[in-house]
Formats: sequence, structure tokens, C-alpha cells
Amino acid sequence: MTLAGSRTLPWATLFADTMTIWWGEWLDLRVRIWQLLASGLVAPLVYILAFGVGLGSSLSRSADLTGGTGSYLLFILPGMVALSGMTISFAGTTFSICGDRLFSKTFEELLLLPVHPLALHLGKMLAGVTRGVVTALGVMILGALITQNGNLLHPGVFLLLALDCAVFAGAGVVAGLNVPSIESVGLMINFLITPMSFLGATFFDPATLPLPLQVLVYALPLTHASIVIRAVVLGSPFPWVSVLVLLAMALGLALWGAYQFSHQQD
Repeated sequence: MTLAGSRTLPWATLFADTMTIWWGEWLDLRVRIWQLLASGLVAPLVYILAFGVGLGSSLSRSADLTGGTGSYLLFILPGMVALSGMTISFAGTTFSICGDRLFSKTFEELLLLPVHPLALHLGKMLAGVTRGVVTALGVMILGALITQNGNLLHPGVFLLLALDCAVFAGAGVVAGLNVPSIESVGLMINFLITPMSFLGATFFDPATLPLPLQVLVYALPLTHASIVIRAVVLGSPFPWVSVLVLLAMALGLALWGAYQFSHQQD
């Protein structure tokens, strides 16, 4: 079952290999956990103050402006959680792999490990999920204290946040394996992540947009992450289709990442 030339491993071995890769990442991450948490709170806190408190205080309390919640801050907070997880899981994973490939030159050692390529992807992806969840947890706690809404700490929010982070950490693995330089990572963040931050249903309900714009917005994974987390927090009908979309994206990126690892030439 585990012959040296075989790429078909039992699930138990795949799981053990994945946890081994993740543990190596965690040993490095845990010494910077508070720094990661603090730095990841800056952008969401600015958005909360500028949009949730500043703009929200000037908005009418009508349903069409607040998503039926009566509070624009409570409406955008689930999007802030999804946004925080997206940013840190993608950027942290991409920079980590890119740094190992292009600067420390330790990436070759990882490729020589006798583990399945899928385990390499999943281990790196889980490290990105850990980064994203830890950072978003700060937003969740802060939001729950401000709004006095305990649903922001609902177990379902944690599960959906982990799925959100899995998608973007998986994208970060693929990006990290392909980018030629650190500058290229900055370009990807500027042209992909930053626009998605504002278009991914974070500050608005995509159902209110004209149909052509809905097609664009619903094509973004952050839109589906914001929608499902918002549904749990606000107690609205749960959009299972969005969960299936996120699962399909995470699976597709896992297969892509495993293929990349098995053919990487660094």
C-alpha cells in the first residue's frame, strides 16, 4: 500500500503527512501569533470605524439599507470576518511559500520529503487556515463586544470561516508555487484581493444589484463566504448553494495544488 514509487496512500497516512507539514508551519507561526493577530486587526478595524460606525450612523434604519437588521454595522461585520480570513490566509500562505522558494532556498527540502503531493498542499493550506482563523477571531470578538450579538461567535461561523480560509489559502498555495518574485505577490493582492474586498458582498447585499453585476459579484468566492456567515449571524435563510460553491473551489484548488507540487522543479 505504501510502496516507494506509489502515489496512492491510505487516508490515515495522508492525514498523518498533512499534520506533519502543518505542525512544522505551526512551530514557526506560534511565536508570532500575537503579532499576526494585531496586524490582521488593523484593516478590519478601519473598515468598521469608517463604514460601520461612520457611514452606518448616517444611514436610515430601513431594511433596504441595512439588510433588514436595523444596524449597518451588524450587517457588515460578517463580511469583515470573511474579509479578514481571506486576506491573511491568502497573503500569509503566498508569502511563506514564495519566501522559501526564492529567498531562504529551503523549498527543495520540502519537495524531497517522502509524502504525497496532496499532503504537501493540505499541510500548507491548513497553515493558511490557521492564520486566517486566528486573525478573524479577533474581529469576531471585537464585533461581538461592540454589537452585543453572540451569533458572531456561533460554532457555525467558525466552520464557515475555516471553509472561507481554505479556499483562499489553497489559492495562496497555488500562487506561491507559481509567482516569480515577491513583487508579483504584491501585484496579485492589488489586482485580485483588494478589489474583491469591496466587491465581495462585504458592504452590500448582492441581490439588490442589476443582473449583469450580480453575475460578476457571485463569481467571487468572498461573496459566498460573506453570504453564508451573514446568514448565520443574522438568522436568515441559509444559502446552501454558496457552501457547495466554496467546497467545490477548495477541492479544485487542492487538486491543482497537488498537481503543482508533484511537478514543481524548484
